[in-house]
Amino acid sequence: MLVPIRRLALVFALCCVLVVATTAYADSRSAPRDTRTAFQPSPSPSPTEEERRLAKTRFAVDAGLAAGATYEWIVKPFKAGKFTKGHHGRTMALVKASLAGAFAYNRLKAAVADAEADPALSKALAPLTAGIEGLKDLPHEFHKSDSPDATVKSYQDVIDKVKDAGASAGAQVQNQVPSPQQLMSSS
Repeated sequence: MLVPIRRLALVFALCCVLVVATTAYADSRSAPRDTRTAFQPSPSPSPTEEERRLAKTRFAVDAGLAAGATYEWIVKPFKAGKFTKGHHGRTMALVKASLAGAFAYNRLKAAVADAEADPALSKALAPLTAGIEGLKDLPHEFHKSDSPDATVKSYQDVIDKVKDAGASAGAQVQNQVPSPQQLMSSS
């Protein structure tokens, strides 16, 4: 029995994504710690003037990339019906959505870190950190469920709330679609 080359390429791509994702997760959990400073309280560094000045810009860029990835590779294909069972190209759409979900989570975490330098942004984003943290396991939901309606809605809700929080603090967030290379590099 001959296996079509497209299936082999898809299986190879999925294996590569899984290896990269699990390796990155394992590396982040087993980062070496300096035992000399483990028992000393670390002073909380106050942001410099330049960090405060650029906090809103960095926040807007990171949140915009997360919003763009979510819309381009999760919301738009969902509305087009590409996640429905039996749809031609469903597997590739789910792989792209999983990568976009991991990328969006990564960029939202970076946006929260950027917002810590600006008092208004950090106050506006404080209630959203639990929602952002909840996105961590959603890329796996795309593969497990037959109908990813709730997963897509979760991403869209968190992105909308982050955009609203940014706007209330004076940082307008515009969707910016990341390149495929950006998706692969930060997930």
